[in-house]
Amino acid sequence: MSNVRHLPEWIGSSPDAAVRPRVRLRVFDRYRGRCQCGCNRLIRPGEAWDCEDTIAIINGGERREGNLKPWLAEHHPKKTKQDVAEKSRVYRKRARHVGIKKPRTITAWRKFDGTIVRASRER
Repeated sequence: MSNVRHLPEWIGSSPDAAVRPRVRLRVFDRYRGRCQCGCNRLIRPGEAWDCEDTIAIINGGERREGNLKPWLAEHHPKKTKQDVAEKSRVYRKRARHVGIKKPRTITAWRKFDGTIVRASRER
């Protein structure tokens, strides 16, 4: 029988809740101090790293310990950019599926005599 004390999973009180230091340590230990972005590099002492949500909050993820992974701070912006792009893609597809369309911008039209009238950019 091991002497390991099992703790309940930490769940943030809100999506913006800061990850507590003890939870950061547990996440770091769970992944043996390696960056989970794909490089699998060992995070050295003093090196900046973040607890990144595996499934981003904007894409339906939750702020809980099971959804966190250690990422080097330099790799974090790349994932954030990908998460925002995915959210935009999903929104566009959902909006199109439900019939919501972006309003069409008319820049030019034809008069009955055939002449083309261009819309002025001044408003």
